[in-house]
Amino acid sequence: MTANPIEQLRSDLKGRVIEPGDADYDAARALWNAMIDRRPALIVRCADAGDVGPAIRYARAHDLAIAVRGAGHNIAGNACCDGGLVIDLGDMTSVSVDAAQRRALVEPGATLAAIDAATAPHGLALPVGINSTTGIAGLTLGGGFGWLTRKYGMTVDNLLSAEVTLANGDRVHASADDNPDLFWALRGGGGNFGVVTRFEFQLQPVGPAVYAGLLVFPLQLAPQLLRQYRDFVAAAPEELTVWFVLRKAPPLPFLPEPVHGSDVVVVALCYCGDPAEGEQLCAPLRQFGEAHGTHLGVMPLTDWQQAFDPLLTKGARNYWKTHNFSELSDGALDTLVDCATTLPTGQCEIFIAHIAGAANRVAADAMAYGHRDARFVMNVHGRWDDAGDDARCRAWARDTFDATRPFASGGAYINFMTEDESARVDDAFGPNLTRLRQVKRHYDPDNAFRFNQNIQPE
Repeated sequence: MTANPIEQLRSDLKGRVIEPGDADYDAARALWNAMIDRRPALIVRCADAGDVGPAIRYARAHDLAIAVRGAGHNIAGNACCDGGLVIDLGDMTSVSVDAAQRRALVEPGATLAAIDAATAPHGLALPVGINSTTGIAGLTLGGGFGWLTRKYGMTVDNLLSAEVTLANGDRVHASADDNPDLFWALRGGGGNFGVVTRFEFQLQPVGPAVYAGLLVFPLQLAPQLLRQYRDFVAAAPEELTVWFVLRKAPPLPFLPEPVHGSDVVVVALCYCGDPAEGEQLCAPLRQFGEAHGTHLGVMPLTDWQQAFDPLLTKGARNYWKTHNFSELSDGALDTLVDCATTLPTGQCEIFIAHIAGAANRVAADAMAYGHRDARFVMNVHGRWDDAGDDARCRAWARDTFDATRPFASGGAYINFMTEDESARVDDAFGPNLTRLRQVKRHYDPDNAFRFNQNIQPE
């Protein structure tokens, strides 16, 4: 008697198969972005790298679409698919640090918090993002930037090698020496080429303490304040990263209660060198204007990396838009401030990340991530809870995106692209797209891995 195919799959795995009707099915398919609600036919919760190949082979034998899930943070919801098979890597969370070699081996289900916790005791860190519940896999494959990027580059700039399971179920090693074309494509090409089951990263000397924190100013000061900001960051050393956020004031304990919910400019900073030097360097920021409140000081890097987690919890509805900028002109700044006067909810915001530095010194064709002229990245972050607000929040995000387009330098950060932006794939990959299509054709000619910002095989 022929075995039931799903039972055969179960027998091939160390992990679990979750089906519709199982008690944990709804929890297993839920994503960080509550706007995305998809019902896969199967979820394979992999116990280790050996489970990935059988899951891929099963999906392809039964003509099932494949989605790959790390932490489920992808804004476009590509970690889940209707009627297909989800390869869930969330139980693969190991982080191993070799302090002497300043290297880390990281499984794809690890969160940024887990990596920080493993590296910080050694005075080491990996440049990652700003929300500690984010998964390392999607962040890395799309580029990855945060508080350490100016000094040490993108997350992907610190990737040394990867273990990858391909569309045929085989596992290979990708590095500068082994399958270098695949390694080139993985570094910014997203999940188009296979399932990464282990990353090897170069770690950088940071902390464990940094000088960091927030200054909150009324939005009325923004036109002049942001011009002061632009001049300040142009002269700042690469150890210092200063971003600004236009939003309504959250109920932070250092802000007077009447300020809560008012329109503000939040200046957020992190100095990854000697904290005493950081305090001196940041003193001029206090002279930008009369602040509603400040919260600055020496703190563990791990604490700062989690500072924005309360504003980015799972379960809200999210719709984002992004541009890169090589400069912030007066027109760009004034347009950003104007758009911030029409925030549709208290959770919506516009942030500008200053990333100029090490990342700009990498050649645009050195790897798939090619936006090496980007000195600032904008995220128009539409966020809300009530589905009844969907239309106006998306409209505000799109209007802000359109209004700032004339000032942008082109390109798009794929980790911030929504599910309705497939037309921007050319922008996302730019001149590297032709080579990416060639690599796609070699490693995934049937486009088995298409739940991503998809690169069509050439």
